[in-house]
Amino acid sequence: MNDPDFVSEQRFIAAPAEEIFELLAVPAMHSVIDGSGTVQGEQPGGPARLSLGARFGMEMNMAVDYKILNTVVEFEEGRRIAWQHFGKHIWRYILQPADGGTLVTEEWDARQSRLRFVMRLLRYRSRNAAGIERTLAKLDAHLAGRP
Repeated sequence: MNDPDFVSEQRFIAAPAEEIFELLAVPAMHSVIDGSGTVQGEQPGGPARLSLGARFGMEMNMAVDYKILNTVVEFEEGRRIAWQHFGKHIWRYILQPADGGTLVTEEWDARQSRLRFVMRLLRYRSRNAAGIERTLAKLDAHLAGRP
């Protein structure tokens, strides 16, 4: 699908879905696995582990430093987690157990975003596709104990 407001990438990771989910549910780990280079760290005072409706802040940088407040909008323990911020675009992870590991899908879904037009002009789809591929690779490497 070549929807300008949606990206979905998959990678098989040789780790149990529960282990992968645990890493994704901890905001402090997001900067460790981020492949976009924009996530710098979590803001203090947020939850140690995410759950449905949890709000958590992240320190970001995209040419300038800024902070963003996210809300978990989808949550199925061990299988699915997604969050969005004021722009209403969603970052989603879907975990499907498979023989010997897990098929991990990461999605950027801006179909309901208030900022769709701006993101199209700035070519966010291609930028996010590349970032997602790098994130999945970093997630895989982290779980395998590689730097």
